[in-house]
Amino acid sequence: MKVLSLFANIGVAEAYLHDIGMDVVVANELIERRAKLYSEIYPMTKMICGDITEEKTMSAIVEESKKRGVEIIMATPPCQGMSTAGQQDNDDERNKLICYVLDAVKKIHPKYVLIENVPLFLNTSINVDGEKILIPDLIKRELGNEYAINPYIIDTKDYGVPQMRERALLLLSQFTEKKQWDLPEKEEKLVTMEDAIGSLPMLDPFVKDLSEEERNQFFPLYETRKEQALKISPWHNPPHHIKRQIVAMQHTPTGCSAFDNPVYFPVKENGKPVKGYHNTYSRQKWNAPAYTVTMDNRKISSQNNVHPGRIEYMDDNGECIYSDARTLTLYELMIIMSLPPDWPVPLTTSEAFLRRIIGEGIPPLFVKKVFLKLMEGV
Repeated sequence: MKVLSLFANIGVAEAYLHDIGMDVVVANELIERRAKLYSEIYPMTKMICGDITEEKTMSAIVEESKKRGVEIIMATPPCQGMSTAGQQDNDDERNKLICYVLDAVKKIHPKYVLIENVPLFLNTSINVDGEKILIPDLIKRELGNEYAINPYIIDTKDYGVPQMRERALLLLSQFTEKKQWDLPEKEEKLVTMEDAIGSLPMLDPFVKDLSEEERNQFFPLYETRKEQALKISPWHNPPHHIKRQIVAMQHTPTGCSAFDNPVYFPVKENGKPVKGYHNTYSRQKWNAPAYTVTMDNRKISSQNNVHPGRIEYMDDNGECIYSDARTLTLYELMIIMSLPPDWPVPLTTSEAFLRRIIGEGIPPLFVKKVFLKLMEGV
């Protein structure tokens, strides 16, 4: 089946679709850098780089979609105006991008539509032609005569993804189609951090505020472990952190925050205690799926970003020292996002850029299972 991907970014969501017989023939992305990388990963897809709110771009999307026989539209508009990690501003102009999705649907008339966003998407009102209207009510008003609309709030951990990530999902099916699109069944077993990355060996962070000699004293096995990690994947590179953050995390047990440490509490450069929430300076748990990957996933001081770690040794004071006093590597994030190990991202791609992109994406294994559900009986 032929698919149009709107707000495609670099194509995280569609990473498995070709493997299951879905052909993403057209994609649209606003930012040129992202569109260029998308085309490097998916060279067979017609990428239309441009602003969907502009008539020229919309016309090109519609024309190419009709020419290539698009049957499914997948739309993942930006969520910053509705995200709990953002400002939750109902007047954020990005919230209105759903209007252009509906416009594309009305012009292309696909058999099926998938719209994905944060859970608050279903409770957000926007101003349309001077009228305040809930987004689900707007979708029903604009498309309800042609499509059956199934809204869901899901957590990707229930579908084999080793990450807790709540999303709103709307699956639309033309009334004329015998097959109506709905969700696959939830899976009984959760995939934990232990399942996902537990077999990877210990990896020390790069201490960026020490000299090379001091680093070698602080982490004598750093170079050996780094070499071993890069043999596993070129994306399994040690994250860079400052010493005082690393020390705090070395004394922080699995599943805990350094704010619980009675002695090795997070401090600023001047030695004063850091103020923050208990989901920052926080190690993940081995026996549960990962917390939601955010765009700011490279910082120890951001939410739930630190590797679970293991007891590595006891220091001279009888204190447990925990391994992996660092954020997750990009390779570990890719696993947690359920990206395929052979995803063809050019090795020249900026790691910082990829980290941010992955934090915006929807896990592609979940998308794959939703599309497989559609394919049953089609």
